[in-house]
Amino acid sequence: MNQLPSRQMTDGAELSLPSRRTVSKERTREMLLASARRLFTERGYERATIRDIAAAAGKSTGAVFASFSDKSDLFNAVVLANRDALYRAMCAAAADQDVQALSVEAALLRMFRAAYGFHLRDLPLWQATISASWSMEIGASVRARLAARPITQLIAGVLESAVARGELSHSTDTALVAQMLWDGYLASYRHAAFDGWGLEALVSLLEAQMRVILAGQRDPGQSTPAAV
Repeated sequence: MNQLPSRQMTDGAELSLPSRRTVSKERTREMLLASARRLFTERGYERATIRDIAAAAGKSTGAVFASFSDKSDLFNAVVLANRDALYRAMCAAAADQDVQALSVEAALLRMFRAAYGFHLRDLPLWQATISASWSMEIGASVRARLAARPITQLIAGVLESAVARGELSHSTDTALVAQMLWDGYLASYRHAAFDGWGLEALVSLLEAQMRVILAGQRDPGQSTPAAV
């Protein structure tokens, strides 16, 4: 029986294939991440133990420590994966539009609506993440991930397009405004957690905040384009 060679040639260059051990380790890591995500969602950071996470994945605690240094490292991996998934959802919303045909408010709200929909589907995990961000143990690392630089850069890109077409002032500090909008987005989740707000209420609040923020980024006489 022929065996698949460990290396093969592609366009004149050697391509290394992952070993079975590497593939197995990656599968184990993904299983542990899925288990951790579920238990962190159900129990929060403090009450979800390494032992329980390993058991839920059908693995030993040793398997956890073969992939992650400790529970905080595992939690941060979950937070990072969630942030990356959120970024993809917002990118998809931004791509599914003709930006030039939308006001800056409408373009941004399209993205933030997708973000709210993403987080509201898994609100308990988001609450666990926000709670952990205040933890003495792991708060700094979680907050670093919540800073979400790729996401604020995505928001800034929409603002820069608005500046280029004359919708916003050329003096607009797009990085600062993007961070303000993202901070407003994050802050609004207290209403979802404690007041039972749904998607439309959250979007309406952010829309009102956005109008105030962006009003200060227009030159005198610069009008607000109608949303499409």
